[in-house]
Amino acid sequence: MPSRYLATYRSRDVRVSRSDFHTTPSREILKPYLLADIGEDSGITECRVVQWFVKPGDRVSQFDAICEVQSDKASVEITSRYDGVIANIHHQADEMAEVGKPLLDIDVEESLSDLDKYSTEVGAREATSDDSSVVATNAAEVAVNTDTPNKISNSGPEPDIINSGLIVPAVRAMLKKHKIDIKDVAGSGKGGRVLKEDVQRYLSSGISAPKSLSKNIATQPTVISQDQVVPLTPIESQMFKVITRALDIPHFGYSHSVDVTSLISLQRSFNEKLDTSKDMYGDDITKLTLLPFLIKALSQAFLHTETDQSSPRLIIKASHNFGVAIDTPNGLLVPVVKDVQDRSIFSIAAEVKRLGALAKEGRLTPSDMSGATFTVSNIGSIGGSVVSPVIVPPAVGIVALGRVEEVPVFIQARNQDDTSIVRRDKAVLSWSADHRVLDGASVARCAQLVTQVLENIEKLGIGLR
Repeated sequence: MPSRYLATYRSRDVRVSRSDFHTTPSREILKPYLLADIGEDSGITECRVVQWFVKPGDRVSQFDAICEVQSDKASVEITSRYDGVIANIHHQADEMAEVGKPLLDIDVEESLSDLDKYSTEVGAREATSDDSSVVATNAAEVAVNTDTPNKISNSGPEPDIINSGLIVPAVRAMLKKHKIDIKDVAGSGKGGRVLKEDVQRYLSSGISAPKSLSKNIATQPTVISQDQVVPLTPIESQMFKVITRALDIPHFGYSHSVDVTSLISLQRSFNEKLDTSKDMYGDDITKLTLLPFLIKALSQAFLHTETDQSSPRLIIKASHNFGVAIDTPNGLLVPVVKDVQDRSIFSIAAEVKRLGALAKEGRLTPSDMSGATFTVSNIGSIGGSVVSPVIVPPAVGIVALGRVEEVPVFIQARNQDDTSIVRRDKAVLSWSADHRVLDGASVARCAQLVTQVLENIEKLGIGLR
């Protein structure tokens, strides 16, 4: 449909007609910033917005931090890909944002057309000029004709926005988007012209909502409901999905007690010497628990346990990467201690401490959460002796260490005639295995190897490799 465009700009020193500049392709001024998948092909569909580092009206540069988001696996800081001004934020803190959908809008200044740049330059020159002359408020006149040249289309923006002085498209777009009457915005430009900064300042003042809407909201009575629907956090949602998948796994359970008296004695001896042995053990360890010993004993048992490699779709992992269940304020997380077969007891303890601190702060990365081949739980640190641990897919097993308890034990003398009662430290190991790939005999043999290592801890160093 043919159209005629006429644009004339008048000021005290400048007269520009249509022939003085050429047309350019129309481009979007507001760039939507899409939320990308923060994992590594993880299939994440949504993230929770933890906090914003910017607000509408703030100017940002490339690589500036704009917000922090949290998926069901990790917390990631999002940075800006553009230089510009934050125009709009689509999600508040604690709200869920969909991957691939706009997270916020950034007004990218480099996307202005030649006409927009010219208009901005004119406004800037006049705003800084010492000339006291008044510029006419009708400095921009735009006429549009379609099939009927003598008729003006009524489908355009409101007259208050069109005929309110020289307004660059960025300002006009902001006024339309937020449904702001330009009469309500105090202009700081020459002759009262409204600039982008004026609109942003108006939005920041918190009075951008229509007055009629504000009155309706204020007069509505507050309804207090007894029942509340609390959305699941990303961690809780992921736990729900994992446990649901775990129901499809045929669990084989096995439990047995282990005499850890010698291990407890060795642990206490190490802890007493940690303060004076920083040069040997490092500064990262302040206290040794039983968990690193169990992880290393499990790795040693795996090295000596035969596995039927002819089973269909069974992947035999070369590295011993053990997930460690950690209780955090946000829920249960299972970061991974990798390459246990190449680590010492102190290296394992330092890594568990590092992962535990990151988990409690919500700073675990996708790499920290991936690659587990087996899972270890120290449920005894909270309480309980015998448990039924749930396998975390795609691993094929899990072992839980119960609380250490002092129990009386009958010790029989070598001559088989005399017996005595002694006090021993014992703990229960509870195993769950995927019965599709691990039979009960294999699990029992592996458990007995772990028992031998833990009950004869002095032999651990001999068998290390």
